[in-house]
Amino acid sequence: MIPLYSTKQIKELDDYAINKGGIPGLLLMENASINISGVIIEKLTSLKLGYKVGIICGKGNNGGDGFAVARHLSNYGCEVTIIALGKADELSPDSRMNYNILKNLYHTDITIINFSSIKDLKYLNKCDTIIDAVLGSGAKGPLKEPYMSIIKEINKLNAYKIAIDIPTGLDADKGYGDLIFKSNLTITLSGYKKGLFFNDGYAYSGEIVKKGIGVDEALLESYHTDDYLIEPEDAFVLLPHKEKDIYKYSAGKVLTIAGSVKLPGAAMLASKAVLNIGAGASVLAFPKVGNSLIAASLSEVIMDSYGGAEEYLIPEVISSLQKRIEWADVIAIGPGLGRSEATQEAVINIIRDNNSGKFVIDADAIFALKNGNYKKVKLNNSILTPHHAEFAELLGINIDELKKDLLNFGKQFAAETGGVLVLKGSPTIIFNPDGETFINSSGNPGLAKFGTGDVLTGVIAGLYAQVKNSEDAAICGVYLHSLTADLLKDKLTEYSYTAGDIINYMYESIKFLRKSFA
Repeated sequence: MIPLYSTKQIKELDDYAINKGGIPGLLLMENASINISGVIIEKLTSLKLGYKVGIICGKGNNGGDGFAVARHLSNYGCEVTIIALGKADELSPDSRMNYNILKNLYHTDITIINFSSIKDLKYLNKCDTIIDAVLGSGAKGPLKEPYMSIIKEINKLNAYKIAIDIPTGLDADKGYGDLIFKSNLTITLSGYKKGLFFNDGYAYSGEIVKKGIGVDEALLESYHTDDYLIEPEDAFVLLPHKEKDIYKYSAGKVLTIAGSVKLPGAAMLASKAVLNIGAGASVLAFPKVGNSLIAASLSEVIMDSYGGAEEYLIPEVISSLQKRIEWADVIAIGPGLGRSEATQEAVINIIRDNNSGKFVIDADAIFALKNGNYKKVKLNNSILTPHHAEFAELLGINIDELKKDLLNFGKQFAAETGGVLVLKGSPTIIFNPDGETFINSSGNPGLAKFGTGDVLTGVIAGLYAQVKNSEDAAICGVYLHSLTADLLKDKLTEYSYTAGDIINYMYESIKFLRKSFA
């Protein structure tokens, strides 16, 4: 796991280095600028970009980093144009020092434009690369003028864009912003800020590279954090171990209560995925009247049909499923069930009346738990897998409100219910009841297709039945599911692979992890 830090922790490290370590702030800025410049030069070379570089420098120390970077890039041979958003007497002390060095020593190699109006941005039109050194990670709240107009205009320019520390406009703790610099590369300093890896941070930060400021990283590692980025090795370590004397029923038994006559595909995908991730037995509970729709496609999955003429789950058929519910190590419930009132009532009854059971709750079963119904059942053994809109509806808030404080809403829900929350998105985030979050680092846009969430339900349920630990199953399942998508992207492109391909290609992700770490 890669630890992710708050802006408060990063600032404490800087303060410690200056006040306890005796390192002048100007030296920290110089160390940072050397490391930043090295990354930029490497990127310019590898991408074969031109050497016309524009830097927008704010008034604080982030702007000071920009002034210092300008010096190093100029020494390398770049033609640098700076838009300075503050006059010398408005700059922070260390920033002013670097500004004055440029004014005194770089008369011809660097052009400095003291910003007076939005028209000054025309000097960046011919730049191959634009660097955002406007606001640092400590900035909070919506952008004000002139920053708002500046970022709007810069985002329109056709250039490779780099952010120093964080993209301007992004809350580095909440991963949210109304208007954000759209960067291709973010060079973050000291430690990984958590807001770079989820929500708007994930969408606007581009590639993320961490560089130091000349302070021992062990100091930062001593800080406690509750937020982590999942690494490939984490998924490998959590893979179920297969003993020599294992048999099909000891390898994990999953009952999938999913699908309806109108929506049979979700049930097929979820129940198939259970077996492809290594569980020994997969049973699908499905309306009897619709058996002919799916039976031929489920040769390895056992069908446990219920009802008569009913085309979806209703409370009256639960008694016929009870033995299977008690038999299963894990019950996956929700994909394709439909949202009739009778189905919602049946879902609540099943979860409420089997409160010692282990559940993976998805899709229509999550819909049944809205309006406070999730408070009426025990979820401490459950894994819930909503996407953002489903989670917002579950909490009774709108999705914009959720986005503004995503981590806190997820942490509060997991703590309140005692369950594990798998919040599906780009990226997917896992929350445990202890207040920890685990952000997925695999996956690609090709996952935005019908059926991929149903496959994830089956993958997590199959792992949960084997490893018996909800958090481990969620972390391993989410990563493997997305890693398989990444391997398929290379093979089929993100346009062409389907949910069924993820099931059939799951073995390749397991082989990949074994080859990498075994």
